[in-house]
Amino acid sequence: MSELIRTFIAFDVEEEAVLRRITSVQRMLAETGADLRLVNPKNIHITVRFLGEISPQMVDRVYQEMMKVSFSAFKVELKGLGAFPNLHHARVVWTGIGRGAEELTSIFDQLEPNLRRLGFKPDRRGFSPHLTIARVRTRRAKDALARCIMDLSDYEFGIVSARCLRLKKSVLTPRGPIYSTLKEVCR
Repeated sequence: MSELIRTFIAFDVEEEAVLRRITSVQRMLAETGADLRLVNPKNIHITVRFLGEISPQMVDRVYQEMMKVSFSAFKVELKGLGAFPNLHHARVVWTGIGRGAEELTSIFDQLEPNLRRLGFKPDRRGFSPHLTIARVRTRRAKDALARCIMDLSDYEFGIVSARCLRLKKSVLTPRGPIYSTLKEVCR
């Protein structure tokens, strides 16, 4: 039996200036005393669709569907800070997306029916364009964290280029996930 691969489809954030701004905000979040697991800057990405564990054969089938997606390279504006499910019960701290959200939604909308035909269950949360920068482990210092997020709700991280839609492999380790690209469609 072949080994399953934990996967997701995403655009990587590779612009150094934007990554520096994200790292700076992550430091501010950490200084609140909240119990956070910060996303490693080299793992920062915009998830289009989490797939979960798939077989090596399914990798090629997903890639075939990715190649059918109609998109041209586009710009994505990273702006603002927020939390899922909400500010006072934060589990995920995210950066918002301004310009580029329509293009990301279009890519998701093109992929979703094809992935469903391959047997993937619908994403129960739906698609909400964002970029995760921290995960909240406990409720420690939750009020300070909420204030920090509110203070940075309009923070401008900058513009990134979305050119390569990538099928990513995620290996979970005690030190955090390690991501690698299995396939990509670049425009």
